[in-house]
Amino acid sequence: MSAGELLERSLAYALGSVAGAGRVSPGRDTPCADWNLGELLDHLEDSLDALYEGLTGGRIGLLPHADRVCGFRTRACAVLGAWAAGPPEDVLVGERPLDVRVMAAVGAVEITVHGWDVARACGREWPVPEGLAAELLPVAECVVGQEDRGVRFAGPLAVPSRARAETRLLAFLGRRL
Repeated sequence: MSAGELLERSLAYALGSVAGAGRVSPGRDTPCADWNLGELLDHLEDSLDALYEGLTGGRIGLLPHADRVCGFRTRACAVLGAWAAGPPEDVLVGERPLDVRVMAAVGAVEITVHGWDVARACGREWPVPEGLAAELLPVAECVVGQEDRGVRFAGPLAVPSRARAETRLLAFLGRRL
C-alpha cells in the first residue's frame, strides 16, 4: 500500500473518531495522560498543519480553536488535497531532508492513534481497522524509540504475540484497550 493510501485511510478513521467530540467537554481525560480532549484535538490540528506544510511547501493560517472538530475536518481535507495534488519527493525538517512517504506514514500513525484516543475520551468504542493497524505497527516500531518513552509515548505494554494488530499497535504506544 502506498503512503498516500495509508494516510488517506488514517484520516478517514480519525474523521470518524472525532464525530461527536464537539458534544463532549474539552476538559475530559484521554488515554494520553498529560492531555485532556481539547488539548488532544489541538495537537491533532497541529499535526495536520505540519503534514500540510510538508506536502505543499507552504503554510496555512491557524484556524481559531473555537470549533476543534470543524478545524480537524478542514485540515484533514486540506492534507488529502495536497497529497492528491502531488507532494514533493522530500520535505525539509529543519535542514534535513525526509522522504515525503516516510512523513506521510509517520503522520498516519499519529493521526490514527490520536483518533483512537479521541474516540475513547468521548466514551466511544471505535476500533482501528485491523488492516490499517497491521500496516501502521511496523511504522510505529521503526520510528518510536526508547528515547520517546515517557516523553511522547508511555512505555509499551505486554500483549500476547497473537493479539490482534490493533491491540499490538496500541499497546506498543502505551495504550490499554
